[in-house]
Amino acid sequence: MAKIAFILLCHKDPDAVIKQAQSLTAVGDYMSIHFDASAPQADYDKIRKGLADNPNVTFPKRRIRCGWGEWSLVQATLNAVEAAVAAFPRATHFYMLSGDCMAIKSAEYAHEFLDRREVDYIESFDYFKSDWIKTGWKEERLIYRHWFNERTQKKRFYAAFNLQKRLGLTRRIPEDIEVMIGSQWWCLRRRTVEWILEFCKQRPDVLRFFRTTWIPDETFFQTLVRHLVPEHEIESRTLTFLMFTDYGMPVVFYNDHYDLLLGQDFLFARKISPEARELKRRLGVLYAAEGARFQISNEGRSLFRFLTGKGRIGRRFAPRFWETESTLGRERELLIVVCKKWHVAKRLLGRIRKMTNIPCIDYLFNEESCALPDLGGIQSTMGKRHRHRRALMRMLFDYYESDRLIICMDPSNLDLLEDFCGDRAVTRLLEIECQFSDSYLVGHALRVGLAGDRTPAETLSRLLPTIRNDMVHESDRIRDANFDNHLRVRETDPPEINAVALAAFLGLEEDKARAIAETEHLFAD
Repeated sequence: MAKIAFILLCHKDPDAVIKQAQSLTAVGDYMSIHFDASAPQADYDKIRKGLADNPNVTFPKRRIRCGWGEWSLVQATLNAVEAAVAAFPRATHFYMLSGDCMAIKSAEYAHEFLDRREVDYIESFDYFKSDWIKTGWKEERLIYRHWFNERTQKKRFYAAFNLQKRLGLTRRIPEDIEVMIGSQWWCLRRRTVEWILEFCKQRPDVLRFFRTTWIPDETFFQTLVRHLVPEHEIESRTLTFLMFTDYGMPVVFYNDHYDLLLGQDFLFARKISPEARELKRRLGVLYAAEGARFQISNEGRSLFRFLTGKGRIGRRFAPRFWETESTLGRERELLIVVCKKWHVAKRLLGRIRKMTNIPCIDYLFNEESCALPDLGGIQSTMGKRHRHRRALMRMLFDYYESDRLIICMDPSNLDLLEDFCGDRAVTRLLEIECQFSDSYLVGHALRVGLAGDRTPAETLSRLLPTIRNDMVHESDRIRDANFDNHLRVRETDPPEINAVALAAFLGLEEDKARAIAETEHLFAD
């Protein structure tokens, strides 16, 4: 049975540290605590006193003053790991934590999880080939020496960097080392940790190199594990659930995130808000629970992107540079069917194809697999279709040798609607208003990744109103845009009413429009 030695790096809130240690060691696990030497001595003394009678807690002999992006964070971790290896010979795994982390599974579940596979859990991606670093310095972190803290000694940090760059004072990466990168929140087996400590004694050159790299806590352990451990024994992932906002800030979890956190395929989560006392209480009780069962749905990140994206709707007013060439054509008519239920719009287009000679294309801006003619590659990817939307439409008019064309579009594509409705060509919109049952919304959540097969019913019931309101909001935005030639058909209206809108949209006689409106099972799910 796995026994975990937690490596806790912390710098504040001694009461919370004591509670965290008591909770995680109550079931027989261990903890080695490094409390930042920059923090008040009184806080450290309080922690030592509060845990003095706990045999499952140890402290490194030497505390380090830690700074973000510095080697000090790695040295503090190594000190805590050395203390844990010496104090807890029965520990099988060493799990890196911060004071903001809490378990989101029971100890029983965590031990069984670690027993399942003989692997190390650590993000370890190729430093140069992967896209783990999204923006900012990459090679500069390694080939130049960084002696100063970028946050507290900014002038010295950049002065030293610029001087080295001007004089060409670069350095080589140790020849037998392939630098890797990943999250600093890892879980390593005892054998791996002992190999790392032995490597540090034998290879002072590698330590010297990493001591003056920038943000080494994202590269040091990640590189050494990949260097020392066979690839098939490394699972390149973290067991700590964490998310970041669009601005690079960690997402903070509160009391109402309890069910969401339990549904993620992780053992711990970070960051838990200091004010989330009820969440902390429930998670603390959970770790000691026996027989707890967890429904893993893993929809946390996709759900966060969906919910936060609702507040980031922007509009642009200048045309894209590739759209300034020309219009679709003054004499042309672009007919756009707007519908959230794609199968309903496709069913309508199938009927229109049979009743008219107007070329019809499905959701070309929403479905990669939409059938399109070969237009020289401009149609090959969704990115190209969006970037060169007007050129694409002109080529489709030319391909079909027609001045009229019907396409389908999702209501979320307001920017496309604004572009096309602002063109010199005649543009008509036919919005299909459908009813959305709960079962349809559940299916929609599954299709777009907001939920999984194992998402609890309680989570879905809370999610459905948000999805429904989002769909209503998309329709409201289209109405607020006040587009000319905006027509509607409704699932709740009889065919004779819908036929009037269809006749105006398609330019047909009312009897033909009525036949289209009476399409069998048009609105069926």
